[in-house]
Amino acid sequence: MSLRFAESDRAAVPLHLVTTAGLADFRGARTPAIQAWLDATGFKGQEGAVCFVPGSGGGVALVAAGMKDPLDIWSLAGLAAGLPTGTYALAEEPEPGLAERLALGWALGTYCYERYRKGAEQSAPILVWPRAADRDAVARLARWTAFARDLITTPSEGMGPADLAEAALAVAEEFGARSEVIVGQALLDRNYPLVHAVGRAAAREPRLIDLVWGDASHPKVTLVGKGVCFDSGGLDIKPADGMLMMKKDMGGAAVMLALAGALMQAKLPIRLRVLIPAVENAISGTAFRPGDVFRSRKGLTVEIGNTDAEGRLILADALAEADSEAPDVLIDAATLTGAARVALGPDLPALFTDDDALAADLARIGASIDDPLWRMPLHKPYRKMLDSPIADLNNVSRGGFAGAVTAAIFLREFVDKSKAWAHLDLYAWNAEKKPGRPVGGEAMMLRNLHAYLVGRFGAA
Repeated sequence: MSLRFAESDRAAVPLHLVTTAGLADFRGARTPAIQAWLDATGFKGQEGAVCFVPGSGGGVALVAAGMKDPLDIWSLAGLAAGLPTGTYALAEEPEPGLAERLALGWALGTYCYERYRKGAEQSAPILVWPRAADRDAVARLARWTAFARDLITTPSEGMGPADLAEAALAVAEEFGARSEVIVGQALLDRNYPLVHAVGRAAAREPRLIDLVWGDASHPKVTLVGKGVCFDSGGLDIKPADGMLMMKKDMGGAAVMLALAGALMQAKLPIRLRVLIPAVENAISGTAFRPGDVFRSRKGLTVEIGNTDAEGRLILADALAEADSEAPDVLIDAATLTGAARVALGPDLPALFTDDDALAADLARIGASIDDPLWRMPLHKPYRKMLDSPIADLNNVSRGGFAGAVTAAIFLREFVDKSKAWAHLDLYAWNAEKKPGRPVGGEAMMLRNLHAYLVGRFGAA
């Protein structure tokens, strides 16, 4: 993905971002001839409208683009894909935070998934860098957003457990991180029984990807991502339409791996660890069954109430290992439950944490940089819904109530020592095309978590 930016260019066409509320001021500052042109073209500052004002020499004197109020990260995304070839410069320089978001939105407006076919030819407009934008941050976040989107959008045939591991190892190699991948039978030998159980039916062996980077004396940040590369539902098989987007069930792993890449590229002074259990939940004679009981890495026994609740099983083993080091921050991300989507829809990841300060920080950051979430309760009385008559707990609740909450409570059972823990239940997908967001994988919470961790632990 190329960044279409230029240094200051005196010949750049001024680009005015105009809202309906600001139309009168914009219009009043123009010459009578331009005012007449605006009236003739019917430009009212409505969102999505673009007016090209001709200059005296036959070129374009300025462009007026209608915007919603307030401006957000996606305000320039449609223009990046739709303006004619040329160089443009924002007529009014935005403040630092907004400048960075606008520039990033412009960059993401050029994204296209092209592994299997090239996208349609687009014009190639260039934007002069907004003066206040952090160019390194824009380039970094654009790169890793595209990275996560590519992983999630790739069909399972091309993004199985081994392929996901290969992508992770390439990131580790780029930044000099230590890496290990535990595969197949070795998962049992190394005490990751739930990861093995979920993935054992597939022809492509399950694995645990483990990356470590940074100075051991720095604060410990550990990221865990659900890497179910395809979810058939197992023996509790999904209906056909339920499998159509199950290539995205490794969205949590993709986001956590992209976040790790961004943090390492930023040289954040942390000791970073990334754990990704990568499996395919398949059906065969060796598939795990409803009613089976497995002893987890932590030692808790888990009865299988439903094989389609596999994500929490593989996360349980990974979280137990992550928690054993008592990290300062432990964050897991997963496309975990349909219940979260029923409650919050596709655009709002559900946040579960018992750390009020962490929750408040993520909510504040999300609102300020257009990467929102919504906190959901870890309602302790619901723990009894996971009771099992023969094991320490069941992997699903009785009755089907509060599915996202009980899934988070299940994960909470495997976290004891971490100083702060957050679980994100996200969709990781754009179901409809919007400016800067084509249909396909989405790196939800990447920018939010990046801003939180950089703000908390500072730059190198």
